[in-house]
Amino acid sequence: MNIVIIGSGNVAAVLGRKFKAAGHTILQVYSRNASAASVLAYELDTESTNYKTMISRQADFYLIAVNDDAISEVTDNLLLPGKLVAHTAASVPMEVLKGVSEEYGVFYPLQSLRKEMVSLPDVPVFFDGNTDTAKRKLAELAHSISNEKVKEAGDEARLKLHVAAVMVSNFTNHLYALAADYCRKEGLDFKQLLPLIEETALRIKNVPPREAQTGPAVRHDGDTIQKHLELLQAYPHLKNIYVLLTESIQQG
Repeated sequence: MNIVIIGSGNVAAVLGRKFKAAGHTILQVYSRNASAASVLAYELDTESTNYKTMISRQADFYLIAVNDDAISEVTDNLLLPGKLVAHTAASVPMEVLKGVSEEYGVFYPLQSLRKEMVSLPDVPVFFDGNTDTAKRKLAELAHSISNEKVKEAGDEARLKLHVAAVMVSNFTNHLYALAADYCRKEGLDFKQLLPLIEETALRIKNVPPREAQTGPAVRHDGDTIQKHLELLQAYPHLKNIYVLLTESIQQG
């Protein structure tokens, strides 16, 4: 399939690499950031533009991989009649594209993507389309780059998935950042926690998260919890989070 990528950030870069690796042709990269577009286009062995009027009309598929709040701006006065167009946002309805083409949808990769990734990660893809033909084409495209789950998901289902994804990825990583900062200030090596992080993540492949819960909160170990809270007196923000999560665990 001939593809134009609209965007030059993390999602655009990783999906572009996966499309190319799957044998698709990247005809062009468009981005308002001319430098970023040029860098990504060079990597994907294609051309770039930062002028919306210069977007190629020769592609079969146009992937809009930009920030959620930029989709409306990108699609304003963008007309691609007869072309399949999809955005990658979980929380934006596909109807935002109805003025761009007669055939449109969503191509949502449920994965944390960074352009600095050395290897290409497995990417579950949730898609939707305004016609059966659009859905079929998007499903085929998803299967060409994903060894993981490929599934149709409407606007409401994607939004709910995104909420859960923020919890398990963004919020969890924020806790890592807080712990790393705490370790640095206390003269500890955060890397000593990496085996624990890896084991906890792997465990829930086979055991439901609630059953895999360990620690003083689930044991109702009041003495240990109190000692932890005393240590965290100097870190009121971290102490508040500790109390909140402890209560949440204990409430089940």
